[in-house]
Amino acid sequence: MHRPTLWAAAALVVLLLLLGLLSLLVGSGSTPMGRAWDFLTGDPSARADAQIRLAVMDVRLPRTLAGALVGVALGAAGCLLQAVTRNPLAETGLLGVNSGAALGVVIGLTYFEVTSAYGVLVWALVGGMAASAVVLLLAASGRAAGSPLRLVLAGSALGATFHGMTSYVLLGEQATFDTYRYWTIGSLAGIKTSETYPLIPLIAVGLLIAFCCVRPLSALALGDDSARSLGHHPGRIRLIVAAAVTLLAGSAVALAGPIAFLGLLAPYAARAVTGPRMAGQLVLSALVAANVMIAADLLARVVIRPWETPVSVLLAFIGGPLLIWIARSQRMSTAGVGA
Repeated sequence: MHRPTLWAAAALVVLLLLLGLLSLLVGSGSTPMGRAWDFLTGDPSARADAQIRLAVMDVRLPRTLAGALVGVALGAAGCLLQAVTRNPLAETGLLGVNSGAALGVVIGLTYFEVTSAYGVLVWALVGGMAASAVVLLLAASGRAAGSPLRLVLAGSALGATFHGMTSYVLLGEQATFDTYRYWTIGSLAGIKTSETYPLIPLIAVGLLIAFCCVRPLSALALGDDSARSLGHHPGRIRLIVAAAVTLLAGSAVALAGPIAFLGLLAPYAARAVTGPRMAGQLVLSALVAANVMIAADLLARVVIRPWETPVSVLLAFIGGPLLIWIARSQRMSTAGVGA
């Protein structure tokens, strides 16, 4: 990575650590920031206070970890998807992950009587993975196997189908709708550490595949013919990258619900620093999204205290105007998504 990218990455890591610390100190409840700081610095009286321990270790720490993981996963997935489709407005719901996760949650709640938050997470993950697998199978068949257009069309068609199926099931199930409505808002509130840890290996595998695809994606950005002349197979690259996006986006959606705009905007911000360098884009996209996710979650806790605003709502308020600005920007038409 070139020097500006390294400096930006270092600054984002420092900012992420500071936001993580602030996330442990600030909450929507009545625990004072000073007492939370005393707990973190080892003050005996604060360590002995069960309420402070509950607030810091059982409420704020899990959601801070989850926010960082969700941000990294969505940022990296958005960067990969924009690179593989050569579309700077592509986002992580393109492969049907969001709609598949929603249908999985509704099926689990309605037909398998899922009652726990962990059960909802599992069904969301299974649904997202299954939907993306079907999209990949559809995109891999036919003469234009693995083409960006085929991938987008398959994802859009399956997403619409799953959305219709979800709506049909919800029409007759009021209890299911109430639980589903809470999940689909998109929030980090109430996440437990036990729900976060099982998804870390999936996100790690997705990131490993992503970094292994940096060179092929850089070749693909030059065009399919150029990529073939360099010894790469465009269709195969797109399917492998789509599998990585599935792991990353599926884990994020299962953990926090559908989070809009983050996977779209983070890569755009990263490209402003890195230019067309794919490795730099991937690193900075993940770091930018993690910072934005934790910052938005912090704001969600305090904007209407003592209640919380869903983090997805805040991101929509921020992301909507930014997306309009990006779409109207003359730079969008020339924004490179790989090198």
